[in-house]
Amino acid sequence: MLPVVAIVGRPNVGKSTLFNALTRTRDALVADVPGVTRDRQYGISRVGETPCLLVDTGGLVSQAEGIDYLTALQVHQALEESSVVLFLVNARDGLTAGDEEIADALRRQGKPVVLVVNKVDGTDPHLARAEFAALGFDAGLPVAAVHRRGIEAVMREVVNHLPAQPLQPEVPDESLLRLAVVGRPNVGKSTLVNRLLGEERVLAFDTPGTTRDAISMRLERDGTQFELIDTAGVRRRARVSDALEKFSVIKALQAIERAHVIILMLDAREGLTDQDLTLLGHVLEQGKALVIAVNKWDGLDAEHRERVLQALDRRLGFVPWARRIRLSALHGSGVQELMDAVLEAWRSATIEMPTPELTQVLRRAVEAHQPAMRQGRVARLRYAHAGGKLPPRIVVHGNRTDTIQPAYRRYLENTFTQHFRLWGTPLIVEFRGGGNPFAGRRNPLTDRQRAKRRRLQKHVARRRRGR
Repeated sequence: MLPVVAIVGRPNVGKSTLFNALTRTRDALVADVPGVTRDRQYGISRVGETPCLLVDTGGLVSQAEGIDYLTALQVHQALEESSVVLFLVNARDGLTAGDEEIADALRRQGKPVVLVVNKVDGTDPHLARAEFAALGFDAGLPVAAVHRRGIEAVMREVVNHLPAQPLQPEVPDESLLRLAVVGRPNVGKSTLVNRLLGEERVLAFDTPGTTRDAISMRLERDGTQFELIDTAGVRRRARVSDALEKFSVIKALQAIERAHVIILMLDAREGLTDQDLTLLGHVLEQGKALVIAVNKWDGLDAEHRERVLQALDRRLGFVPWARRIRLSALHGSGVQELMDAVLEAWRSATIEMPTPELTQVLRRAVEAHQPAMRQGRVARLRYAHAGGKLPPRIVVHGNRTDTIQPAYRRYLENTFTQHFRLWGTPLIVEFRGGGNPFAGRRNPLTDRQRAKRRRLQKHVARRRRGR
């Protein structure tokens, strides 16, 4: 329910840099090339106690076609949502025909416009403002977004135009299920995100590399609040030569680290590739809950489907706990099953495991299959307790736990997984030895107690000698 402030302008005028400066984050991808931003990026900006929802948009160009046309649609949607518009221009380029076209479109919108003249470092700000006065807006505010000069003046001007209305608090981040959609380029990630949101929220185009940034969106489905993260496609490192694509890959990997549940999307037509397994390795290293979505399933014949299923069974045997959902993001089939699997993975990753129940399961597992002897020593496992969530962690205490073999660890992991029905999340089992808990501690007895003990020992010794 926060008022929305949209940042618009031509490509490469510094909109994403200004967005990061106003939100005090690095959420927007920034590079010194035009056309980096394509989707809408949202963030919270504050001036004192006054918050607002800031929207970063792509650059507007004349006679847009293809991907530029879809970017322009995203900008117009941001303008429809906004209460105030930050019109950003470039002081180094001066007034251009593109700036005049955007100014005409903003006047037709009829919303308050704050003109911001960026990149005034190294120039005379008064001359720059005078040149852009021809656009017909109030005197432009000179800023150098990359150095955060003039930022406070911009936000004070924005607050003056914000509507006075009661603001409702946002949902705390702790109550959100952060769900990231990752995969190779052109597997249908953005199409799935739009299908879940029920609108063309992010650009979905039949060209690899359409999504460049990690875009976060709010979603409520089946009574659960989600933070949905659309990421850029990740290719093999050997094929990534462009600096911008490298930053996109970094943002995608950061989204994996930040999310609670990961949807790894595969292209059913191409099957499971080595790059898919590399991405899966990143997810497992982070210990994230996982759902595997096999997209574009509707376009395959029966024989091709059977080959894909056999390949998945053969190559994904090391993650038997991950659900595999066959779907078509374009037509919506299988999407409900996918979200059910996501909620199941979330439940498993945050499950409460009582210590008595864990110890009972451990005891039954040990009775059914004892640990193997190693160098004449056998481990004695005594009890288990929960050690954490996301992913769930079980700590097993006992003696000589250093003799536990990897196979026995996997046996216990499978036993706990089946008992608690932990589908969609990895489980970590740790072992801790049971050394002497009082080793290295000082005797807690007082001097008086020690003297009394010595007298008692002497008395017992005399009685024994008397016998």
